[in-house]
Amino acid sequence: MIIFFVISFITNIIGPLIPEIIENFNLSLSAAALLPFAFFIAYGFSSIPSGYLVEIYGEKKIILTALSIAFIGSLIFSIFSNYLTGIISLFLIGVGMSILQVAINPLLRNCSGPENFAFYSVLGQLFFGFASFLSPKIYILTSKIDLLKTFTFLSAASPNWIIIYWGFCLLIIILSLIIQLISFPKIILLQEEKNTNYKSFENLLKNKWTYLYFVGIFFYVGTEQGINTWTSQFLYTYHDINPKIEGAKIISNFWGNMVIGTLIGLILIKLIDSKILLVFFSLLSMVLLSLGLFGKTWIALIAFSSLGFSISSMWSIIIALALNSFNKNHGALSGIMMTGICGGAIYPFIIGIIGDFFELRVGLIALYASLLYILLIGYFSKPIFVNKRLSLKWKKSIISLVG
Repeated sequence: MIIFFVISFITNIIGPLIPEIIENFNLSLSAAALLPFAFFIAYGFSSIPSGYLVEIYGEKKIILTALSIAFIGSLIFSIFSNYLTGIISLFLIGVGMSILQVAINPLLRNCSGPENFAFYSVLGQLFFGFASFLSPKIYILTSKIDLLKTFTFLSAASPNWIIIYWGFCLLIIILSLIIQLISFPKIILLQEEKNTNYKSFENLLKNKWTYLYFVGIFFYVGTEQGINTWTSQFLYTYHDINPKIEGAKIISNFWGNMVIGTLIGLILIKLIDSKILLVFFSLLSMVLLSLGLFGKTWIALIAFSSLGFSISSMWSIIIALALNSFNKNHGALSGIMMTGICGGAIYPFIIGIIGDFFELRVGLIALYASLLYILLIGYFSKPIFVNKRLSLKWKKSIISLVG
């Protein structure tokens, strides 16, 4: 749970920092978009190889290696605070976080037991969401207090927010020490997980449904990070909202609403077919996006933060539909799906480029395309197994209780 928290905390601080990074380094929108691009493109390079390394060397060594890579990246950015080192360090941090994502799930399943894995996986998402909710508030704290003056060894020329990356260095050291002291259980792989060889990937890549769900993951993470990366800058550009205070609060509320949405989604998915839910949440997200892009200031503030609620269940539903559409090779399929997280790199970058050529509002209109694609997954997908729902008797009991 701590690792889920750390992954999210380090990942989603980038969005609130973007306006200050643009100002401090004098960047265009597309140049600024290269920073989250460098972070998330690391998933495209390292997700599948990480799966093989975990099986060879075990979770503990790989997790410590991942934390070491993330530490180096954080330290580089902390000492040499400029745009070029920012790109290099965020790529290294992204590699570390992607390796952690791949290593933590089989470990969690083994620790909790397969029968409890779904519960603890959702609990991990709650920790993930809570950290994303908390990280912008830490940024707000650093903007109010000149922490650099507190630490005389830091360069006065460094931007105030760089203290966050020094904090990451300390956080990673503490977590590494904790993990070093813990005795990890031996992971026993299922037979289907051992068969993640070339033939398995070849068979999956010949199947059209693999591409349908891979692009779905690509677009979901692209949508999530497009909102996380550009909302604060959009509110500053069109509504003169202070990105250090109000803008960061909206991003924090976005992630907070995602936690609430995840909890409500757990109930809804027991009552309604997941395909129908995916269509509904896609439509709701497009309505909220429209209100955010074209509404008055107070409407935009509510709409952008509410998008966290409307997209909260999309990731889980798409992953479930993907795995339930295949009888075997789920390990290989998961590796391919995780590679789709690189959408968090490419999509915000595309938004930034469009924003430079036209304006940021036009760039964010690209989110309609990704939400429409996710809607079509709900319409066209044909899973072999349908999510188990409550009986009519239980549904009536819940409705009566709510009434």
